[in-house]
Amino acid sequence: MFNSNRSRLLSIPCVIAAVLCGCASSQTLIGTARPPISPEAVRLYSSPPAAKYEEIADLDASSTGSFAFSAQGKTDAVIMRLKASAAKLGANGIILQGLRDEAGASIGLGGGQDSYSPHSAVGVGVGGSFRLNRKAGSGVAIYVPTQ
Repeated sequence: MFNSNRSRLLSIPCVIAAVLCGCASSQTLIGTARPPISPEAVRLYSSPPAAKYEEIADLDASSTGSFAFSAQGKTDAVIMRLKASAAKLGANGIILQGLRDEAGASIGLGGGQDSYSPHSAVGVGVGGSFRLNRKAGSGVAIYVPTQ
C-alpha cells in the first residue's frame, strides 16, 4: 500500500507540469511582417489609432504557465505576451480586442490512512482541490508609420 501512495505523490508534479505547459500565445499573419523590434516599443491601443496603419496579424495570448497568481499579474502576463508576439513581427502597435477570464484546470490531492486489528478497523481520509484560472487576450498587431 505504501508504494501505491508514494507513486501517487510522485505523479503530482507531473500533473502540475502538464497543466502549466501549453500554448501561451498564437498569431495569424494577415499582412506583411517587418523586421523584429523590441517589445517595449510596442504601443497598446484600446481603439484604432487616428493615424493611418497597416494590419499585420491577429494575436491571441494567455497567462498559462506564467506563475502569476493575482488577476493583475495574469493580465500583465497576457499584455507582455501580446507585445512580444507583435514585436517579433515588427508591429509597433496592438489594437486590444479584449481580455477575458478562462477556466483552467483543477488540481486535486487526497490521502488516507487505515489501521486494523482483529477486533476493529479505523480509516481516515483527507482531500482537497483548487481550480487554476487564467487570463486570455486578443488583439490585432499593427504598424503605424512614424510621422
